[in-house]
Amino acid sequence: MTKPHISRLVLASSNKGKLREINQLLTGLHIEAIPQTEFNVPDVEETGLTFVENAIIKARNAAAHAGLPALADDSGIEVDVLNGEPGIYSARYAGKDASDEANLNKLLEALKGVPDAERTARFQCVMVYMAHAKDPTPLICQGTWEGRILYEPSGENGFGYDPVFYVPTHDCSAAELESDIKNQLSHRGQALRKFLVLLQQEMG
Repeated sequence: MTKPHISRLVLASSNKGKLREINQLLTGLHIEAIPQTEFNVPDVEETGLTFVENAIIKARNAAAHAGLPALADDSGIEVDVLNGEPGIYSARYAGKDASDEANLNKLLEALKGVPDAERTARFQCVMVYMAHAKDPTPLICQGTWEGRILYEPSGENGFGYDPVFYVPTHDCSAAELESDIKNQLSHRGQALRKFLVLLQQEMG
């Protein structure tokens, strides 16, 4: 059974950088993504132990409060020498409500003295779409972006860990990429493009 066409969905995020990226990628599909803050959706505690679990928790919460289909993503950066940390705790690596700068500084401190070859890392994104809060078959898509951690931040574009994430294919940080190039390469761009394909199939 195909799901009905949607024209609006609630985005389970209040992160302005994330909202901007997702809206750029949704342009042209005649779907309007509205941030959950416009519906006064309360933040929900991310109690999952995986990106998938946390994305489902956020999507269900947004759909329940806004009464609209919901799109949520949970993403973060995994550093191999740190056994995958910060991982699902990327946004709160330096503590609850930590700034991007505080998180970056903690990561750079943790990698002090670690040589280039051992600074391998990747961004992970899991995106979940729920047609409604009780949707038993959410659409789940994943994207992965490989790189390594620089020794200091570089670049003004992007947000989060972008200034310290080195992109080997372009020999610069993620924060030095033009936004359209970043959207082509990024974990979130990959996951969102997979989602759009699945959504179009679902809507027949």
